[in-house]
Amino acid sequence: MDYLLYVFIGLSAGLFSGIFGLGGGVVIVPALVYLAKFSQHTAQGTSVAMLLPPIGALAFYKYWGAGHVQIVPALILSASFFFFAWIGSSIALSIPELMMKRIFGGMLIAIGIFMLSGK
Repeated sequence: MDYLLYVFIGLSAGLFSGIFGLGGGVVIVPALVYLAKFSQHTAQGTSVAMLLPPIGALAFYKYWGAGHVQIVPALILSASFFFFAWIGSSIALSIPELMMKRIFGGMLIAIGIFMLSGK
């Protein structure tokens, strides 16, 4: 039964990622915490594990075909992400579970407010 839930979460995250350009973690981490009952750290680790295969390849292809991809910035972002994700994961694992959940939620709220403000 859990497998169907994981498929649903993956389908939802993929759809939102393709439509809005969201990182899957914005959908996947809360879904794993609240629907699949993962701990915050386990949800974050599982979300990061998804990045190992090129899961965004098909969405990239669609955006590339429409002329909406800047390769040089994408490569710079990828290289920066690659190195600093290791540092960020080390920091996250040093933070207590409840505090990490609150920080994650606060980050999502702050991003939402910023996006809704139209700035």
